[in-house]
Amino acid sequence: MKLITIQNNIGVPKYRQIIGSIEKAIEESRLPRGVKLPSVNKISMEFSLSRDTVLLAYEELKKRGIVFAIPGKGYYVKSTEVAIEQKIFLLFDELNSFKEDLYNAFLANIGSKARVDIFFHHFNINVFRKLVDDANGNYTRYVIMPTNLSLAADVIKTLPVDEVFILDQTNSELEAYPSVHQNFAKDIYDALLQGRQRLQMYRKMILIFPGFREPLGMKEGFLKFCSDYQFEFEVIPEFDQRAISNGEVYIIPNDRDLVRVIEKSNAMGLVLGTDFGIISYNETPLKKIVANGITTISTDFIAMGRIMAQMVAESRKTQIQNQSALIMRRSL
Repeated sequence: MKLITIQNNIGVPKYRQIIGSIEKAIEESRLPRGVKLPSVNKISMEFSLSRDTVLLAYEELKKRGIVFAIPGKGYYVKSTEVAIEQKIFLLFDELNSFKEDLYNAFLANIGSKARVDIFFHHFNINVFRKLVDDANGNYTRYVIMPTNLSLAADVIKTLPVDEVFILDQTNSELEAYPSVHQNFAKDIYDALLQGRQRLQMYRKMILIFPGFREPLGMKEGFLKFCSDYQFEFEVIPEFDQRAISNGEVYIIPNDRDLVRVIEKSNAMGLVLGTDFGIISYNETPLKKIVANGITTISTDFIAMGRIMAQMVAESRKTQIQNQSALIMRRSL
């Protein structure tokens, strides 16, 4: 039985017929793992096809992880899992409890015909660049958290434009790409506005903003709110065991700083929610119970993962601002 069959005038593109033939041969065990496929030249000559048509078929199979290429030698069967229709490159900044919620929601909604490989760049542009370069051409979809990394947009633009989706943070350089993202400036402004009545009980608002990992929109929204509603404020790059004064309320994006502030307040004998206040960023189960409950500003990470999975599965090219809310607890 011939490995590849091509029919004319059946309404199926020739490259798709090549893919279907190879998938069928793998399913019937006529192409076991490690076997070399017919060369591009051989197929193009046999069926009077352009090399581009054959290459398109082989590259599609490569992106799905079914075949792999050895430069100068040809294409070989890599996997017999032909049911996989999407092979997804998922690049996170880091893994924490709320990003784990996002990841699990993405997996739960992407469907059984997709394979997801997850990587982490840890806010390092060199790691980011290497991971993207290594992945380029080996996946059908690329879902990427660029955070606020300088030059991230330049790296992303090396990928096939129709296969890229942006997650969590976006910017003007990436506005052409579909995304599910947070609007950090609007979210913090709206959350502080929602909590304005309680915030008026304090004399000063302090944002701890190192500016390395934190989205710049957080600072922009904070400053605008303080200006619009005439709150006394301060932006500091780190807590660094400073003394906490009565009547201060701390807005804390980083959980390490959250721990430091609570430890310092305990050492000073201050009562959280009475002597001073805290608003943390990003909801986690522990914040429901730590110090009798920490008020948080948080997006819905489960919804973010679910929406992104649906966009990828349906190839929807839209930009969606994920919902955020102020979750009020005793720390404010």
